Amino acid sequence: MTDMVQFSEEQTRIDLARLLIGAVKASGRTRCDIARDAQIHKDALRRVLNGKRSATLGEAARILQASGVSPQQALSMFLLTDADQSAEWQGTEIGRFLEDFLTALPIALACELGGRLQDVRPRWARGTAHRVARLLSDHIDELERKDVLLGDVFSVAEGSHHG
Repeated sequence: MTDMVQFSEEQTRIDLARLLIGAVKASGRTRCDIARDAQIHKDALRRVLNGKRSATLGEAARILQASGVSPQQALSMFLLTDADQSAEWQGTEIGRFLEDFLTALPIALACELGGRLQDVRPRWARGTAHRVARLLSDHIDELERKDVLLGDVFSVAEGSHHG
């Protein structure tokens, strides 16, 4: 069961403010420019970033977008993990991977499982997550091995080239 303290209005406002201020700072843009592009008054933006005012979902998405951050990526990570993890992975390759993965997963599950979707059990989620992570790790290892082999093949080919 989810800890309801985690979703208290005050804690959510503070956590969201941390996420948004991290995006604003990392953008290198002025708060005035972000407020203008996000279509939010600069004083309202200041209160949101200080955690004094709750941002609506639309405002948070527009602030992130104006900061150069994918709102879908940042907000889904924020909801699924926490503000710190979301901020850490904003705009990174792993962040983009997770955004694409989470977007593609429901369709992939429907295609692969079809009528067996109702057979899926929530208790399998953690184990499946670890299995997918291991599969991805194995895939990266395999790609690295192939890169090394291709590098060896090209270096041998260049060495035998008499031009």
